[in-house]
Amino acid sequence: MEIKEERTCDAAQDLISPAEGENDVSQCTRIQRTLADPKLEFALACKDLLTAARDGKLNTFVQISVAHPTEQTLTRYANTEIVEGTRDPLFLTGVTFPSEYPIYEETKIKLTVYDVKDKSQETVLPEASDPRTNSGKSFLGCSTFKVKDLVKAKEQPLSLNLKTLNGGKKIGSIEVSLLNMGEIQNGEADHITTDAQGQKCALICECSSPEMISGNDNLPLLNAVLKNPIYKFYRFPASDNKWICVREQMSESIMSFHIPKQLLTLYLKEDTRRIEELKELGDLSPHWDSLRQSVITHYEEMLGDYQESLAELEKYTGSSFKSSCTKGEKSLEFVPINLHLQRMRVHSQKLKDALYDVITIGAPAAHSQGFKSGGLRRLLTRFEAEKRNTGYQCIYYSPENTAKAKEILSNINHLQPLISSHTDLLLNSARQRSADSLKNSLKALTETTELFVHSFKDQLVSNALLALYTARPGCANMKLTDPKNSQTENDYQGQENAQPISRQDSIPHHSEYDEEEWDRVWANVGKSLNCIIAMIDRLLEQGESTKDNNPDSSEEDLITSHINEDWYEQLYPLIITLKDCVAEVVEKAKTSMTFVVLQELACGLPQCLCLTFRRDVVFSQALSGLICGFIIKLHSSFHNQGFLQQLHTVGLLVQYEGLLSTYSEEVGMLEDMAVGISDLRHVAFKITEAKSDDFLPVVTGRREHYEVEVKLPTKMFELLPQEIKDGKLLSVYPVLFNIGINEQQTIAERFGDTSLQESINQENVEHLEEYYRLCTDKTSPDCPQLFQEQSDLKELLENLHQNTHAKKRKNVEIMWMAATICRKMNGVRFTCCKSAKDRTSMSVTLEQCSILRDEHDLHKDFFIRALDCMRREGCRIENVMKNIKCRKYAFNMIQLLTFPKYYRPPEGTYGKVNN
Repeated sequence: MEIKEERTCDAAQDLISPAEGENDVSQCTRIQRTLADPKLEFALACKDLLTAARDGKLNTFVQISVAHPTEQTLTRYANTEIVEGTRDPLFLTGVTFPSEYPIYEETKIKLTVYDVKDKSQETVLPEASDPRTNSGKSFLGCSTFKVKDLVKAKEQPLSLNLKTLNGGKKIGSIEVSLLNMGEIQNGEADHITTDAQGQKCALICECSSPEMISGNDNLPLLNAVLKNPIYKFYRFPASDNKWICVREQMSESIMSFHIPKQLLTLYLKEDTRRIEELKELGDLSPHWDSLRQSVITHYEEMLGDYQESLAELEKYTGSSFKSSCTKGEKSLEFVPINLHLQRMRVHSQKLKDALYDVITIGAPAAHSQGFKSGGLRRLLTRFEAEKRNTGYQCIYYSPENTAKAKEILSNINHLQPLISSHTDLLLNSARQRSADSLKNSLKALTETTELFVHSFKDQLVSNALLALYTARPGCANMKLTDPKNSQTENDYQGQENAQPISRQDSIPHHSEYDEEEWDRVWANVGKSLNCIIAMIDRLLEQGESTKDNNPDSSEEDLITSHINEDWYEQLYPLIITLKDCVAEVVEKAKTSMTFVVLQELACGLPQCLCLTFRRDVVFSQALSGLICGFIIKLHSSFHNQGFLQQLHTVGLLVQYEGLLSTYSEEVGMLEDMAVGISDLRHVAFKITEAKSDDFLPVVTGRREHYEVEVKLPTKMFELLPQEIKDGKLLSVYPVLFNIGINEQQTIAERFGDTSLQESINQENVEHLEEYYRLCTDKTSPDCPQLFQEQSDLKELLENLHQNTHAKKRKNVEIMWMAATICRKMNGVRFTCCKSAKDRTSMSVTLEQCSILRDEHDLHKDFFIRALDCMRREGCRIENVMKNIKCRKYAFNMIQLLTFPKYYRPPEGTYGKVNN
């Protein structure tokens, strides 16, 4: 929808009604509402429309246009849905003006009613078209009113006459009903009675839950995540003939670009450090040195790619989301596709002020790199098999050992500076002879040093030290053989003075190598710490004894009299010894673990780093969506004690619904997405109290271990459990269920292979069952919500498990059950297809209408009509427009014949488009 730029008034300014005859917008009274809520919402219904048709029936819709006080021309704003076969249409799709839309009391709104002859045509008319001559639809009549006529009307609804052009004859009337969803006026609910297909329905707009945080408190957090909201309003009949009020919202996320830029910075930092570590390995034999130089060269090339991508994002000034049309652009490959919040807020007699959120995102995948050879799941499996089965001139370490080596390197970089800092504080406390400060400093030093020592309690380090010893120049001419001869690689590739070595468990032993050296070096750290502890205990005892023997002496006298027993002087040599021992451990552990990492890199150049780059791209997209989903979930759940307890005792459940087929290039997308979502297990959230007005989340860490700091305003932070406020890390449990629904899936099911989809679903139902077990084991019985749902959840999980193992084509019940389980277990919902535009739109609208039916008693006769309303005039068709500048879902009739029944859009909303 195109809205012209207009001057707006300062929302904080006291505004007055315009003087007679004045047209200056700055003098116009603005319609004020709560921040982030729509300013104005109304519903429409027509009565006694005249028709020349023989059967007396019409298929009508209303087009809404707006003219602001300073403008003479109309701007098309919105449409209702088409209501068929009646002269008294009641439209379920309302009209909503969001908080940032400049609307004033003097704003004019024109309502134009059309009769639709051909539903396959678009209901949106061109700006300059003559409504009387438009093909497929005919003009009936129109009416215009000012906003103040509606908001100041003494009686509701506001009834207006519909007339033909140029003030012609009356052809019926149109009623405009002002809606105040979520507000109480004058202490009473707003009741509007209207006729819905012959049945009286009382529209009751209830107040928001008193527990909800005020708009002013939560706005900073929302503004740190969301941008450019679009709202749609509906009213649907319930089974008890009461109205259900529904507000649909779709917003872009600032995370789309904010998170990739942070991740790229972290990638650059981590890989730059890795190059430095490789250079610091010291002298190596010609064979190993050649491999090292090759790895460094490829790393530097990859760093150049990261720097280029970051530079492109830094200078990007476009929209805050990445459209489906740009999914293959290299410069935006780290950015998620079409990331949006899809929210439905519902007021009904059954449930008041209920929120249902889904994050919609294009499948996290390396679109710019293509899928000719498959996606990450296949590529990583193939790469690992080749490392095992094909001869390389390197040592094979399992992925677990390589990950362990990277973890040890990370711990070294983190813990060594902490130990140094704590020793400095300890010496400072000793210089001041402060007993309490000395105890506290010793406690911190002890805890950190124990963590440091524990980090190296692994046979991997000693094995790697031996491997590194054999790679030094002094061992270059030694002929090394495997005693077992069972795992030695024999594919020496012609490099002189080089030896192919197979696995870390078959590295030859050398009489010259002291295998016990590492154990001694490692143990010396603990011994040095024990010496410091013993010395401090003795100093504190002496201090207490001196005080007891000289009760009348001042503190200064005591210090002077014991100048020869200065604490600092006695501790200093022990501290130096500890630092030297730590430095020796660091030198050996760092070089040996870097040598382990070198093996993985050298074994698979250039494929290894290519896979790392691809995985980084996919993870960046997935993490951007996750952080958006977490913050939105947190924002809406501050008074859900069950969720907060579950969050810090177990972790966050994140459920992804995939709609990709298992045919052609979408197989590769699914393989990428499966790995990217699984990698989110390496993410932990930490919630802190914001110290400034900057509420943007901060990502720190390294590959396989990222920490996301989410900053909250003080009032929100105070509502959290103490465990979360104390900084406890919050784990993530991602699960993915995929069911292909398009024509390509039909081909895969009949002639191809669906095993990928089956294995993903079966693996993830086990992950979901494990999360459920953790919740029932760890959450307190005082948390009623989860335990009230326990019997239902157990049955749902059993049914889901059975369905994932059943041989049933396009078994969409898997997605429905998984989504229901996710909501019942306080999870975050995601829906993905290739671009989060067409299939995703069908899915989220179906989910919304299913919720209205199951949770809010939507009248069964209105289910399909509600579904058509949301798909024809709702937020998702606006999403299509934002992405491809066309209000058409990218389906054709033949494709839709293969879709499950409820995933087909209404006639006139689909066709061939360029996407």
